[in-house]
Amino acid sequence: MNLVTPDAGLLFWMVVIFGLVFFLLWKFGFPIITSMVDERNATIKKSLEDAHEIEARMAGMVEEHARMLEETRKEQAQMLREATETRNKIIATAKEEARDEAGKILAEARTEIAAEKEAALRDVRKEVALLSVAIAEKILRKELADEGEQREYIDRMVEETVREEVHS
Repeated sequence: MNLVTPDAGLLFWMVVIFGLVFFLLWKFGFPIITSMVDERNATIKKSLEDAHEIEARMAGMVEEHARMLEETRKEQAQMLREATETRNKIIATAKEEARDEAGKILAEARTEIAAEKEAALRDVRKEVALLSVAIAEKILRKELADEGEQREYIDRMVEETVREEVHS
């Protein structure tokens, strides 16, 4: 029996065995492999959708932060205008009494401005912390190679983000 130039019987049995193995793979092996590939594809697609959703949330948070800062600036300017107008009216009616009253109003306005400024700074710090967490999350997402680790990390981050939004 020469394997380089096989005879017809050996060739026949090789073809039959190859056909049988191919049929078994086609019937049982390939569906399992394709279903696993489809599951992996669905998992990756879901992870990308989650990442886009988180990115959209972060963009909304940044816009909300900018709007809050603008409102705070407008309120601060309005309070300063109101304090100045009040001071001028009091000076017009009675100089001596107006000086004392204007001092009180300005002191109160400065206290309110300082309090609002402090609150705005706290909000800015909070937003910066949230953005830092989001950036760290994106970096970690790139570094996580295992699908299980990716899913677990994304779920944990989404839960933490939702909890922080609820507490805000």
